[in-house]
Amino acid sequence: MVKERTIPKFDNSKVKINKEESLMYYEDMVLGRMFEDKCAEMYYRGRMFGFVHLYNGQEAVSSGIIKSMRPGEDYVCSTYRDHVHALSSGVPAKEVMAELFGKATGCSKGRGGSMHMFSAEHKLLGGYAFIGEGIPVALGAAYQSMYRRKVLGETDFDQVTACFFGDGTTNNGQFFECLNMAALWKLPILFVVENNKWAIGMAHERAASQTEIYKKASVFNMEGYEVDGMDLLAVRDVAQKAIARARAGEGPTLIETLTYRFRGHSLADPDELRDPAEKEFWNAKDPIIQFGKYITDNKIATREELDAIDKKINALIEEAVEFAESSPEPDGSELYRYVFADD
Repeated sequence: MVKERTIPKFDNSKVKINKEESLMYYEDMVLGRMFEDKCAEMYYRGRMFGFVHLYNGQEAVSSGIIKSMRPGEDYVCSTYRDHVHALSSGVPAKEVMAELFGKATGCSKGRGGSMHMFSAEHKLLGGYAFIGEGIPVALGAAYQSMYRRKVLGETDFDQVTACFFGDGTTNNGQFFECLNMAALWKLPILFVVENNKWAIGMAHERAASQTEIYKKASVFNMEGYEVDGMDLLAVRDVAQKAIARARAGEGPTLIETLTYRFRGHSLADPDELRDPAEKEFWNAKDPIIQFGKYITDNKIATREELDAIDKKINALIEEAVEFAESSPEPDGSELYRYVFADD
């Protein structure tokens, strides 16, 4: 087992969060976890096909960042591990599940599958099968926000973009090129690195000359932070600060979240490369268990109230599967539809 990085400590004793907001974050994380567990079940039962990359363990990152933004207004750009980003962005679970089943009612009309979730309504700019592809797209969204505000004079247009990618992507050219441009133009964008330690089967420590990714921000004179990606409150705190800076026209932020995926790279991955001791170390930091304990310890809500949310989400997931299975397949006559933007 490679020596673990020291996880940044966060003092949650000074956190100001009310019951409504706490339960919103908790529910979003539970939705992500239960949704992914159901995906695994459907995949192994042969009812879902293609490559499926699950997000289990990383829920505090999606919820902490996206749910701290303005739903339906701010932009989100994802990766091939995109189901939970879509859910946090507000895309209905039934539409995400239908997309995974390749149905016409899916958020990408059944044309994208697991790795290409998209929703113009929810400002989800897509999932991308190849690493780094989404970064230039996110940069473009952030650029138009800046252009509309500063050049076109739309002073109330202060949308922020969050761009997610993994640790392996930070060795790619798009990462450096886009961070440079974002810094030069002071674009309202959050570059969110979900450092789960593994790029498929390559350990991060073996692939990067500078393993502390957040420090790369200094090269571009950009704000850079590392945060415990298993702590919802820590991620929320960093996100709120970065979003406020972006809206104020103070430029981009690079956020490295130290997190971990509980499952293999994809559902086709037997996950034999990772040290069992490493898995045990990170499994003990389960973000949902940690945040649920924070809620009950601080008497924000009762265990019974959290259990009621679990039950509600479980029913929602079952409804999503029923919706997906009963939805129609895309019509063959529409094979070439949606190829161009004018359709």
